[in-house]
Amino acid sequence: MKISYRGDYALKAVLDLALHYNQGVATIHDLAKRTDAPVKFLEQVLLDLKKGGFVDSRRGINGGYLLARHPKTIKLGEVIRFIDGPIEPIACVEKGYAGCNNIYNCVLRKVCREVAEATAGIIDNVTFEDLANETGVAKKGLAYSI
Repeated sequence: MKISYRGDYALKAVLDLALHYNQGVATIHDLAKRTDAPVKFLEQVLLDLKKGGFVDSRRGINGGYLLARHPKTIKLGEVIRFIDGPIEPIACVEKGYAGCNNIYNCVLRKVCREVAEATAGIIDNVTFEDLANETGVAKKGLAYSI
C-alpha cells in the first residue's frame, strides 16, 4: 500500500475536521493552513471526500467544510481505499482476479495476501475519533508547567 499525496491530504483533512468536530464549519483557508496543504489542491481533495460521503460543505459567507458523519463512524481504511484504491500490494490478491495461470500455486501471492490482511486488520479498525483522541493525548503530553 502506498498513500499518494492526494491520500495524505485527504487523511489530514478528515483528521483535522475530526479534531474540530461539533465546532462548526472550517474554511478552506483554515484547513489548508492547519494541514499544510495547497488551497487549490485541497479543494479538489475535499470535493472527492464530499463525493465519498465523508465531508459536507456549506456555501456562503459563513461557509466551509465539516464531517458528514461522526468521526467514530469513519475508518481510516475507508478513506484510504476511496482516495487511493485497493490496499493489496499486487493485483492478484484482489478478489476476483483472473489474470494469472499460476494464481493458486504462487508463493508470492500468499505472502502478499498476508500483508494485505495484516494491513486491513489495522486500518479497518482505526477510526478518526481514535486518531483525534490520540492527537489530544499527544498534545496534553507535551504540555508542562514550572
